[in-house]
Amino acid sequence: MEFNFDPVAFEIFGIEIMWYAIIICIGFILGMAVATKLAKYNNINPDTVIDILLYALPAAIVGARLYYVAFQWDDYKDNLWEILNTRNGGMAIYGGLIGAFLVGAIYLKKKKLSFFKVVDIFMPAIALGQSIGRWGNFINQEAYGVATNLPWGIIINGEKVHPTFLYESLGDFIIFLVLYKICKGNRKFEGQVFSLYLILYGILRFFVEGLRIDSLYIFNFRVSQILSLILVVVGIIIYIIKNKKINKKI
Repeated sequence: MEFNFDPVAFEIFGIEIMWYAIIICIGFILGMAVATKLAKYNNINPDTVIDILLYALPAAIVGARLYYVAFQWDDYKDNLWEILNTRNGGMAIYGGLIGAFLVGAIYLKKKKLSFFKVVDIFMPAIALGQSIGRWGNFINQEAYGVATNLPWGIIINGEKVHPTFLYESLGDFIIFLVLYKICKGNRKFEGQVFSLYLILYGILRFFVEGLRIDSLYIFNFRVSQILSLILVVVGIIIYIIKNKKINKKI
């Protein structure tokens, strides 16, 4: 089945408002609502969620852009102003996560708040936001996979391909459900939800990235797959260390 959508939703004073931006905003709003709700369950001031987002969101946008530009430098080195033109696309979720976490960690340290206690409540929200945001790729007909004969393949440019946006969207939603349940009342230790997100999303992204045709490369390796493996390893290490500490206290 072939889908064709106009990526432009509407115009305001001659400025095109893209469906991708609208979908991202929906994901952000719902994610913020989830994080705020989980904050109450975990005895965290909901205002802390808003304060962190005010700093982390701009950092995520800048990080997502710089990450993409860094691995596509040949496309920008002769026209540096184009780096600022995000309307032409070119954002990477891993760069956004790195930027947001760095700024968030600095903020929490400055406020003398536990990094793992607070960041746990954001992980289900991030997974939900990612699940929704991937549908923007569907509208733009981007981030799709290699050719396939599977019945759920979609037609893009006259070729039946893997709907990798759908794979990741469904996977992210499952991760959201798992993490939300744990964070709502079954968390054994601070950092459990954070470490599980790293493990689960790392595994999901590694396999999805292997099907995509638009991956960023370094030395003939897919950058996102390398980072995915790093996330899994880091997540496992954090989980083991935190779990041992809580067991010793028991």
